[in-house]
Order: sequence, then structure tokens, then C-alpha cells
Amino acid sequence: MTKTRDELGGVALWRRIADAIRLDIIGGKLASGDRLPTEAVLAARFSANRHTVRRALAVLAEEGVVGAEQGRGTFVRSARRLSYPIGRRTRFSEGLAGQARSISTQHLGDKIENASATVAAALGIKPGAKVVRIDGLSSADGIPLSRATTWLAYRQFPDVAQRLIESHSFTVVFASYGIADYARATTRISARHADVEETQLLGLSAGAILLVSEAIDEDGAGNPISYALSRFPAERMELVV
Repeated sequence: MTKTRDELGGVALWRRIADAIRLDIIGGKLASGDRLPTEAVLAARFSANRHTVRRALAVLAEEGVVGAEQGRGTFVRSARRLSYPIGRRTRFSEGLAGQARSISTQHLGDKIENASATVAAALGIKPGAKVVRIDGLSSADGIPLSRATTWLAYRQFPDVAQRLIESHSFTVVFASYGIADYARATTRISARHADVEETQLLGLSAGAILLVSEAIDEDGAGNPISYALSRFPAERMELVV
């Protein structure tokens, strides 16, 4: 079947238009209260018809990102995002200090599994070795901001999941294992669309963009102790390196 122009590249054009406008807001090209270009200008920019542009704007309006005002145009409703610093000492609660009244974490589950090649390389263990996988959801003022999956070597941290459930803090958990402090060894950041589970857990609309942080933390001696993938809604968070 021949694809229409709105389906080229496997991604509907209306979704690509919505993504581009989101990125304009995320990147600071558009601020709260700014008026978006007219439908005609957007249609020309993306080589699309106005119906396709209207669909993209309708999706953004459903998300609360933009809003139409009769006779005036479409305006950015909310461009405020929380800033999360990424550095040698990266802690979720400390990073959001002063930006939110309350910060909470929810334990979504944990299990023991065999380390994949990627996880093994990050933790400095053999592929197939036992690791503890922990899934969690962090929120600020009741708004989900991070869906994280963390892996730790089972041999070193056999009951880490239970200790985390009791303390709600990796800092406290590591201290209980005799690791007084830890630091970020590496961080890699990428972006992609949220999958179905992430969309539901983070309360996002279809097509929302995530910032993905792939991080390795190490103890004072430089030994890796955890490997984590954290997914942040780009419309709510900015990662500052």
C-alpha cells in the first residue's frame, strides 16, 4: 500500500508537527503566553495541509500545552519545567529542592534476574550473573516526573529491594551496606517517544517525548554499584548537565 505524505517515515505528519512544537517549547523558542505561528505559517513550515496542523494543535491542547483563544490565535499555556541537575552528586530529592513542596517515590516492583550484556558491562560483572532489578516512580507535588529502573549486583546487595522499601532512599540503603557516599560515574542522555506503559504511569498523552538518562553510580573507591535508566517527561523536566 502506498503511503500518503502524512505517513512518510512511519510517523504520522501530525505527530511530527506536535513533536516539533513541543521541542520549540522545551528548547525555549516559545515561552508561556507566546502565540504560536498561524496555521498557514505552520502548514508551510511542515509542508502540510491545515487539517493536519489542526490535528497536531488539538493533541497539544488536550495535553494542556497550548490553548486556542477565539479571534486571537493559539498560545503556549505552560512552558514551566523543573530543572534537574546532572553532576557527580546526583540525588533526585536534592536536585528538585526548592522547586516542589513534596517529593515522593513509589516502589513498582523488584525481582532477581540474570544480567544482560549491557547491565553486566555497567556493573563490572559477568553476563548472566544475578542482579536485583528495581522499578520505581518518582513524583513532585503529586505529578509523576521519573520512571526509573535500577540494577544492582545481587552478590553485593542481596536484600537491597527490602531495604529500599523501608527507607525510600538509595543513599540510606547504600549507607546500610557500609557505603558512606557515592557519586555519578557516567551519564548518557537521549530522547525518544514514551511507550504504552510509560505513557500510562507518567500520565502522558500519546506521542509524548521522554528524556532518558542512562547512569552508573560508583562508590568512593571507583567501583560501580548501580546502573539505572530513568525516563523523564520532556514537557515537565529539563536535565541540566
